[in-house]
Amino acid sequence: MKTADNVEQIRDIVRFWRKEGLTIGFVPTMGYLHEGHQSLIRRAASENDRIVVSVFVNKMQFGPAEDFASYPRDFQRDCEKCQEAGADLVFHPTDEEMYQPDFSSFVDMTGLTEGLCGRSRPIHFRGVCTVVTKLFHIVSPDRAYFGQKDAQQLAVITRMARDLNMGIEIVGCPIVREADGLAKSSRNTYLNEEERKAALILSRSLTEARQKIEAGERSVSVIETYIKERIAEEKLARLDYASVVSWPDLKEKEVIDGPVLTAIAVYIGKTRLIDNFIISEV
Repeated sequence: MKTADNVEQIRDIVRFWRKEGLTIGFVPTMGYLHEGHQSLIRRAASENDRIVVSVFVNKMQFGPAEDFASYPRDFQRDCEKCQEAGADLVFHPTDEEMYQPDFSSFVDMTGLTEGLCGRSRPIHFRGVCTVVTKLFHIVSPDRAYFGQKDAQQLAVITRMARDLNMGIEIVGCPIVREADGLAKSSRNTYLNEEERKAALILSRSLTEARQKIEAGERSVSVIETYIKERIAEEKLARLDYASVVSWPDLKEKEVIDGPVLTAIAVYIGKTRLIDNFIISEV
């Protein structure tokens, strides 16, 4: 497995692969890889000839009071995880490589980015869309792989690739969970033992909400209220949002009459965690 830290290195390698007639799969990450990231790499490796993984903590998508400085980083560990999962090339640029001092061009979106996480993180998706667009231009993949745990991000990137005619297939992959149900996340490392136990309220409340929908409940307000009440039972939890919206266009609904995303964001202590489920048919 190779590593590269500048754009021209990546482009030279990808051009060589293209001349060989090889297909390119791409997994963008912010590093501190876990089994969820590895599942994306393995899926990409099963569907493409060569796999590129980016490891870049993108400052642009963090708000002023968010955890950019403390976000976990361990590049050597990330390389080991990438190699285990079947990556061929890891792109690990510096901030200066990605953003020139006079950088002033951005990719933005309306609609899909305004609710859910976008409501409490107003600059987040501008940063996501900008950096992902840059990475797509640098790597020029055939397919790019994103986890469903960040379901809003998956919907946003899929729409962006369509709207801007990027010619890249966006592949969404299932959430990977711990044995007790907690969704895998780099931010889980922030949790102490008591908070780790408290964090199970996310997956439990969603599992119960899903059971209610599958049993025939169709009122969005009933499902949202149920989740909010369950989260409130956990003393270490503070709800950011609990929403049922249409999938994949993320519009508010009153009645569940088609595909829906049920998504939550919850603070456990100071750590913000997200989780969700998608029901494709009702």
